[in-house]
Amino acid sequence: MGALDGLRVLDLSRVLAGPYCTQMLADHGAEVIKVESPAGDETRGWGPPFLAEGTSAYYANLNRGKKNIVLDLSGPDGRSLLGTLLAGADVVVENFKAGTLARWGWPDETIRSEYPALIHCRITGFGTDGPLGGLPGYDAVLQAYGGLMSVNGEADGPPLRIGVPVVDVVTGVLGLSGILLALHERERSGIGQLVDCSLLDTVISLLHPHSAAWLADGAVPRRTGSAHPSIAPYETFPTEDGLFFVGAGNDRQFSALVEVLGAPGLAADPRFASNADRVRNVGVLREELTILIGQYKRDSLAELLLAKGVPASPVHDIAEAMNAPQVRHREMVVERDGYRGVGVPVKLGRTPGCAAESPRPPGADTREVLAAAGLAAEEVEDALASGAAHTRLPRPQASG
Repeated sequence: MGALDGLRVLDLSRVLAGPYCTQMLADHGAEVIKVESPAGDETRGWGPPFLAEGTSAYYANLNRGKKNIVLDLSGPDGRSLLGTLLAGADVVVENFKAGTLARWGWPDETIRSEYPALIHCRITGFGTDGPLGGLPGYDAVLQAYGGLMSVNGEADGPPLRIGVPVVDVVTGVLGLSGILLALHERERSGIGQLVDCSLLDTVISLLHPHSAAWLADGAVPRRTGSAHPSIAPYETFPTEDGLFFVGAGNDRQFSALVEVLGAPGLAADPRFASNADRVRNVGVLREELTILIGQYKRDSLAELLLAKGVPASPVHDIAEAMNAPQVRHREMVVERDGYRGVGVPVKLGRTPGCAAESPRPPGADTREVLAAAGLAAEEVEDALASGAAHTRLPRPQASG
């Protein structure tokens, strides 16, 4: 029994933020029905690498544990089937272009009147109104527009995209949070509501501490590479066998750091006596620490510093991170019944959640879902015959 057992979610989303949100709901027991178009979620073809039957690893990491139904929403018959599914859902998550649902006959007012208890989670790039309302937005576009790229990269280099789609991923998490808030409120009121998430809102929320600093003094932040703009030391240094990160966020940690490094006198140096002093003199501090840290191997130094309460780590590549003993101990890599994936990041004591089965083929559950929605067997077959619904479409072929 998951924490969300009995919750029915209609997943009309595609690509990343919406599917990640609904996968987290599925991990915790919700029945999630992913609705794909006959063309399919384009991320099925985002590869290589590809898994069984040509589905990409990208898609597989966002769509486990969901039933799958294929509907052709370009015509009235498919939209009628969608209306039937909406009537039986607790939550719908969608990231259509602004106005799409309204054009199909479901403006917000109609959703509220016809499905008063429905939680409607809408995910957009810039929102639906305002100067850029309704315009499309990918993660990297919002990293650029929202200023995130401007603070990522080396000081003397160009702005860089963060190497993971952090805006999309966090939007998915915020969508999950908003859905849970709305469900909690529905217990009191009996009424659903709109959960309005945009990539723009997410990226602006991620700008801390740079946004706080600009609001305080109006100075435009500069890129600092791996270093922190207001904590020192808090950056990477070379060791004998690779890069190493250390972050000393207070005076005690800095004293412990330089003691381990064999230079305890640096803690009493007036240039480094407080964090503010260290930030002002970060160039000189970096030179001192580079010499000291460069004499160690990264794993042995990490062990010494962590034992003294100093946050530190080798800079792992993806393989090293995924194979790290603590990552495996936390069950953040799942290998079960032929499925390999990332584990459940939100762990509850009594209902811990579960990384369930692999993503389903397109339309694998069309008959079952439509029958559960109340259609008679002949109505299901009619929907399939008309092309309003499809079952077990061939997956896209691996290419490249």
